[in-house]
Amino acid sequence: EVFLADKGIMPRLAKEYVECDQHEKAYQSQDAIFVARKRAIGNRRQKPMRFVRAVGLGIKTPSTAIEGNYVDKKCPFTGNVSIRGRILKGIVVSTKMKNTIIIRRDYLHYITKYRRFEKRHKNLAAHCSPAFDVKEGDIVTAGQCRPLSKTVRFNVVAHEAAKNANTGKKSFRVF
Repeated sequence: EVFLADKGIMPRLAKEYVECDQHEKAYQSQDAIFVARKRAIGNRRQKPMRFVRAVGLGIKTPSTAIEGNYVDKKCPFTGNVSIRGRILKGIVVSTKMKNTIIIRRDYLHYITKYRRFEKRHKNLAAHCSPAFDVKEGDIVTAGQCRPLSKTVRFNVVAHEAAKNANTGKKSFRVF
């Protein structure tokens, strides 16, 4: 395995083609992978049959993205989306949409006249890759990317499971 790591190949990636999950009407396959490629006999280094990349910025690629067989062109690990700009943290409020979640970000706003702070919040729509099993109340880290839809400009890059399940949707938490 050390030999493979020196060559730049991740040992967990599949060498043979495994068909991707088919949930849509159209055939799902990764853009970067050619399914019907010929096998080279003399070639020692064989390209893996799954496209996975590191996002950078100290963000670890989840093992479900490397070993999984989902297709998501908007996923920062297996798709065509680069993370740049802001990186934000917040609590998941809603997971009702397909591959999109709503993140609540709480902050304090200073009122100069009264010399006090008031609680405020903003909701943020973010694309959530199938690599993450996100539930309401979880804490997620989202990275800014190109516009993915009318309202979505962020992509989930890290996920922490909720420690307290009884904290409500509108409870105030600052990170």
